[in-house]
Amino acid sequence: MNRVTQQGFSLFPQKVQDAVHQADNSADGSVDPVRLAKLHKLTAGGVDAYPARCAQNDRMAALTRQYADLAPAAETGDEVTVAGRAYAIRNSGMFIDLRDDTGKIQIYCAPAAEHLAEILKLLDIGDIIQATGRVRRTKRGELTVDAAALTMLAKALLPMPEKYHGLQDVEARYRQRYLDLMVNRDSADRFLARSKVIDTVRSVLRGDGFLEVETPMLQPLYGGAAAEPFQTHHNALNVELFLRIAPELYLKRLLVSGLSGRIFEINRNFRNEGVSTRHNPEFTMVEAYQAYSDGAGMAFLTEEIMAAAALAVHGTDQVAYAGRTLDFSRPFARRPMAELVLEATGTDFRTISGAGAAREAAARHGCKLNADASWGEAMAAVFEEHVEATLLQPTHVTQFPKDVSPLAKADPADPRFAERFETYVNGWEIANGYSELNDPIEQRARMVEQVAAAHRAGETGHVLDEDFLTALAHGMPPAGGLGIGLDRLVMVLTSAPSIRDVILFPAMRPR
Repeated sequence: MNRVTQQGFSLFPQKVQDAVHQADNSADGSVDPVRLAKLHKLTAGGVDAYPARCAQNDRMAALTRQYADLAPAAETGDEVTVAGRAYAIRNSGMFIDLRDDTGKIQIYCAPAAEHLAEILKLLDIGDIIQATGRVRRTKRGELTVDAAALTMLAKALLPMPEKYHGLQDVEARYRQRYLDLMVNRDSADRFLARSKVIDTVRSVLRGDGFLEVETPMLQPLYGGAAAEPFQTHHNALNVELFLRIAPELYLKRLLVSGLSGRIFEINRNFRNEGVSTRHNPEFTMVEAYQAYSDGAGMAFLTEEIMAAAALAVHGTDQVAYAGRTLDFSRPFARRPMAELVLEATGTDFRTISGAGAAREAAARHGCKLNADASWGEAMAAVFEEHVEATLLQPTHVTQFPKDVSPLAKADPADPRFAERFETYVNGWEIANGYSELNDPIEQRARMVEQVAAAHRAGETGHVLDEDFLTALAHGMPPAGGLGIGLDRLVMVLTSAPSIRDVILFPAMRPR
């Protein structure tokens, strides 16, 4: 007989019994028998330990503000009802630290209050309770509610992580984010900051007249970026579908439509590739497109968004990260890729003619390339190897090679390059923008070559998006396009060392 049956668990519905049996026999945790016994006693005494509703009408932060001027040892006749999780129980239940999502308040339970004694005996740290009583401030200055009534709202059958050290196991913090947020204030603050960043991005774009739209996550073709997709099958339609790797081609269709000349989407993208401190299989971006603008306009928009996000999180455009100060004040530095490569390596790719010579130059700088790598791919590889990590302050890297920018317009001054920029902060690519290619004939030629290159690399699922090319043939206005990786932006604004620190439930390898 296991300990669940020993505790008289038969009083509970079968589905609850099954759930606790499963937890009891799990490899990584079990119901605590002492807490389970307390739950049984509550139930036997007629107490519903998981009531359907409660009478909470006061929140901790609001009470803290309301009584900010209440003097030590002062009492009020104001009765309040608060609810939250018990984070500390002292002096046999005389004092309880109760927290909700906005803050903390102390609950005082008088030793002589017999009507509270029974529930206090069965109370554990981690339980969620409701307290009703009058507000006062102790002689030591602690805002306190003198409990006239306590109600159990949710009996916790497993203990919280240890109070003073929190959840230290990094792996456990990612796998059990609910515990991480419960006890690690830094983690909670980071995700509150993430929410501020996304709110700010949306606010800036709406303030600039952009229309927010939604495009398909399930797509019959994948495109808009070079990446390996996730694939699935829709039974009713009997078609193969892909989780989107980018929303770009759908958003450009909307520019063609004339629905709005300024559109954006805050989107989840999915890429079936490796994981690292900067890569997760699903991630969040904002993509924005503005008719009658160009890449330069998108660089200014990037600066506006990033500076506003820094201000929202820190109240300043000067942000500390890894012992240095990142300066998000505008304008950001603008540096052509070829110049940065020349400074770092002494090689000026602008003076190199032909793909073969470019591959040889890249090889001299330790870059391994495919035998058919182009001139632009060679220069981009050297940039990635020798320059990226050095771009600590917010910097727009401009004039990308055209042959690694299949959706961007060529630079009229030098057609080898595209009117494209990427924004780097702390050595990471945060944003990508360009003057959108709207010539349907040239776009078809580039996409045909892109598909052929993908097939040569073994990506046989990559096919030409004829519907997008048909839309483009109807005429798309000149436009600028922009994508910002919001996870990475939150990382630099919250001093997060890994992308897993800014995604609530990151992808994890099974145990």
